[in-house]
Amino acid sequence: MNVQVRSMKQEDVETCGRICYEAFKNIADCHNFRPDFPSPEFAVQFAQSFIDNPQVFGVVAESGGKIVGSNYLWEYDAIRAVGPITVDPNIQSKGAGRKLMQAVIERGKGSPGIRLVQDSYNPASLSLYASLGFDVKEPLVMIEGKFQGEIPSGIEVRPIKEEDFGECAELCRKAHGFERVNELKNTPPFLTSFVAVRDGHVTAYASAPHFWALNHAVAETEQDMRALLIGTGNLGGEQPISFLLPTRQTDLFRWCLKKGMRVIKPMTLMAMGEYQEPRNCYLPSVGY
Repeated sequence: MNVQVRSMKQEDVETCGRICYEAFKNIADCHNFRPDFPSPEFAVQFAQSFIDNPQVFGVVAESGGKIVGSNYLWEYDAIRAVGPITVDPNIQSKGAGRKLMQAVIERGKGSPGIRLVQDSYNPASLSLYASLGFDVKEPLVMIEGKFQGEIPSGIEVRPIKEEDFGECAELCRKAHGFERVNELKNTPPFLTSFVAVRDGHVTAYASAPHFWALNHAVAETEQDMRALLIGTGNLGGEQPISFLLPTRQTDLFRWCLKKGMRVIKPMTLMAMGEYQEPRNCYLPSVGY
C-alpha cells in the first residue's frame, strides 16, 4: 500500500475527526469497552483544537489521494507526547500507522524524550510502538467517578491561579525530572485546573481532572493527592472526575475504588529517551 505523510491542514480536520471517531469506536467495540469519543462531532472538535494550537504538530497519511489517518505530537515542554494516532479501520495493518509514528518520532528526535499512552487491550498498537523503540514503563487504568467528602484540616483546594505555576513546575520537576508548566498553562478554557495548598505552599495540582485525556497531576504525598481529588470532586458538583492512575500506587488505587470510582479500561505508559522513575505521587496524561 502506497502511503504518503504530510502536515495537517485546516481542510483535513473533518475527515481526520471522523476517522478518529471510527477507529477508536471500532477497537473499543471489538473488546467491549466504551469508546473514547462519544460522537463524530466531538472527535472533529478535538482535531480542530489541535490544529488551532501552534504547540501541537499534526500529520496526516494519504493513500490514493485520500486521507487514511492522522497523528499528533504535543510540543508544550521538553518531553514530547504522542497522540491520538488513528487509521481508517478499513486499511489498518497496512503500514499507515507506522509511517504516522515515524513522522512524529522524527519531528521529536531533538527532545530529551517522547512518551505515549496506549490501550492495553490493543495488541497491535503495543507491538507497533515497541517495534519503533518505545519501552513499557507503567501499567495504568482510566478511572472515573464522583468524589465528595471532608478535606483534611490545614489543606485548601481551589482553582489554579497565575502565581501557582512556579510551584506547580517545581512539583513536576521533582517528580519527573522535567516540568510541564507550558502544557498546564494551555489547559483549554472549558476545563479547570486545581491546586491543593498546605502551609501556604502548593503541594498538589491537577491540570484537567474532569477530562482524563488532558489531565495530569502531581502531589508531594499521597495524602495531598487524596485531598486534591476530594476537593476537586466537591467543587465540581455532580460532574464526575476521571484520570489515569498508575496501578502500582496500590494504596491510592484501593482508596479510589473504596470511594466508588470505577475502572473504565486498562492502559500502558510507554517512553522513548530519558525517563525518571516518578519520585512523588502522580497521575499521568496521555503524554506522561
